[in-house]
Amino acid sequence: MMIKLNMNENPYPPPENVLKAAKQGMNNINRYSELEHSNNLIELLASYNNISKERIILSPGSEFILREIVNIFSKDKKLIMINPTFFPALEHAAKTAKKIVKYQISPPKFKLKQKIILDELYEPTLIIIDNPNNPTGKMVLDKSFVEKILQNENVLLLADEAYYEFARHTFIDLIEKYPNLAIARTMDKAFSLAGLRLGYLIAGNYFLTELSDFPRFLPAPTISAAIEALKSYEYVNENIKRIIGERKRVEDELDKLGVEIFPGEANFILIKCKIPNLAKKLRDKGIIIKDLSIDWLDGFYRISIGLPEENDAFLLEIGNIKTSYEPFID
Repeated sequence: MMIKLNMNENPYPPPENVLKAAKQGMNNINRYSELEHSNNLIELLASYNNISKERIILSPGSEFILREIVNIFSKDKKLIMINPTFFPALEHAAKTAKKIVKYQISPPKFKLKQKIILDELYEPTLIIIDNPNNPTGKMVLDKSFVEKILQNENVLLLADEAYYEFARHTFIDLIEKYPNLAIARTMDKAFSLAGLRLGYLIAGNYFLTELSDFPRFLPAPTISAAIEALKSYEYVNENIKRIIGERKRVEDELDKLGVEIFPGEANFILIKCKIPNLAKKLRDKGIIIKDLSIDWLDGFYRISIGLPEENDAFLLEIGNIKTSYEPFID
């Protein structure tokens, strides 16, 4: 069986009560899910995020809500995003946006040049930025910069906080103040529900107005599992701690091997390695990592944090490969 360290999934399954709830949700799949169950989930998400329930919009995955925001809000607007990022839905923006501007963030610090972006905000603009960024794991937005953006009334900002539970940085406290701010979250990562695909939007007033008729119906197994997962946050938090601890351990071991590491704040690690075709060599050993050379820069790889034994297998194989190829590397 292949070891998958390429999708940023949570390697730990949800607890038994969540699995049981998902199975119970299968009992009536010939029927649409009940609106009261969706409302229950919304109330729990509102409590979890300490925000009004009216601001929560459910979605079958954060990618879906991103696509809808591009469809609705990018028309006749400039779209600003950063490179690298992994938003497949944003490619659709080429059909709707007035103009697309991508700002490169570069190693080793992966910082945004804030003044350049602020100087672009002279016309209606939609900005979509993931924070922390995927694949670097770096925080690319800070509160001061976000407020400067939002003070432009003709600018909309969507901050994707898919890895919030790992990084613990958020701009949710600005939602009430700025109607032109929205935050995307997911239960795929920290809550171990990637297979059920549940995302949600925390929306400022401007976004709420345009998304007021957004459908609330999701599959019953997804809703049931998500409700139980939110009630099991102690279990979720323990897994987050395990993943962060493993991330640090893997970073330390890679450093000992002489691999260049760019520490981040998510559930994955960004590395740079001179070994040619490293991803293929690891795949041949049964380990899949994300090769970023196709979408970004040669020699860069993203490694999701797996179970300890999966991480050990990865470290062993990359050590063996490095030892074999080191004499041929400048």
